Amino acid sequence: MIRLRRLSHSYLYVLIALLLVQLAAAQGQRTPVLVVSIDGFRNDYLDRGDLYDAPNLRTLAKEGVRAEALIPSFPSKTFPNHYTIVTGLYPAHSGIVGNRMLDPETHETFSMGNRKAVQDAKWWSGEPIWVTAEKQGCQTAPIFWPGSEAAIEGVRPTHWAAYDESMPNAKRVAQTLDYLSEATPPCYLSMYMNDVDNAGHHFGPESRETRDAVRSVDAMIGELVAGLKQLGLWGHVNLIIVSDHGMASTPASQRIAWEDYFDPATVEIIDGSPFFALSAKDGDQAALVAKLNRIPHLHAYLAKDLPERWHYSGNKRIAPVLALAEEGWSFDTREHMSQWKDPHLGNHGFDNDLESMRAIFIADGPAFRQGARLPAFQNIHIYSLLAELLHLKPAPNDGKLEVFLPVLAK
Repeated sequence: MIRLRRLSHSYLYVLIALLLVQLAAAQGQRTPVLVVSIDGFRNDYLDRGDLYDAPNLRTLAKEGVRAEALIPSFPSKTFPNHYTIVTGLYPAHSGIVGNRMLDPETHETFSMGNRKAVQDAKWWSGEPIWVTAEKQGCQTAPIFWPGSEAAIEGVRPTHWAAYDESMPNAKRVAQTLDYLSEATPPCYLSMYMNDVDNAGHHFGPESRETRDAVRSVDAMIGELVAGLKQLGLWGHVNLIIVSDHGMASTPASQRIAWEDYFDPATVEIIDGSPFFALSAKDGDQAALVAKLNRIPHLHAYLAKDLPERWHYSGNKRIAPVLALAEEGWSFDTREHMSQWKDPHLGNHGFDNDLESMRAIFIADGPAFRQGARLPAFQNIHIYSLLAELLHLKPAPNDGKLEVFLPVLAK
């Protein structure tokens, strides 16, 4: 009887503990989620210790959750994929269909460096996770994340800043730790580092400069983890590390000038290299597609004929003609090529199914099983995970939480 009574008491304690956890969630007590983006960090950088020195990232990947790969959305460019990660929407559904795009109704142009456009909410469709969180009573700090500078749905993050590439990564880490040290810290934070992408573009993915950038960024991840431990927050924050896309080598021997095949003055080049958004100035788009398809190592389509697997249709900002270079090939005008101030030996924007375009996904924290692995998955699913971790009702999106069920701790 005594043994049975003790078992009953133990069972009661478990029930009470579960109830308290549910009450905490219902009252909005959330474990903070910190998402770190390492722009251009190709998936296989983690596996090639002979070239890329990344001990801190490898430790997190070993001890926490690592995906076989994170598959970017099409096109495999920076702004579309960062915004897909935080909205769960394919670029065609989020409105950010490229790093540069044209609104055919207003004839206005959006580009990454255009601060006015970047801060104008009309370009950003869908609901990023920080808007979901702020609307449900949770403070956020998505610093330097594409979209965070605009008042999307009329909502601004609690903490945000205009992008400043000159800010050292050490300061970005310190700022993130400061936010987490506040009396009421944000429930959602993000941090962005662009060193690996820059080096990959300028010098190629296997260059000494890219290897140095990987080492430098990995050291910053080590500083972040050390800071969390010093604050007593390690094990009390769910840390997710991603990249937006990978990087392919683009040797100088694989460059083709438009002038060898047509007069660039007859075509409006809206976005380019290696994924081109184009429009024939005379309006004959089918003739432009036929002309482009005579160029080696380039495949052109009318917008209505794009492969379905790209999920890239139905948005007015998608140009009438799209052309995609084969992996490793570059196309531009001779004038632009002559203005390049560096070797330009790496690029992304190629077919998102290529191994070289694959990104990373690493997660560690109380919500995740230790040492768990995930098969490769598309980045549209991450928004659903973020909403689940923060106990938020997600906005409509293209992803599924079920992808992560095998690696969640509960």
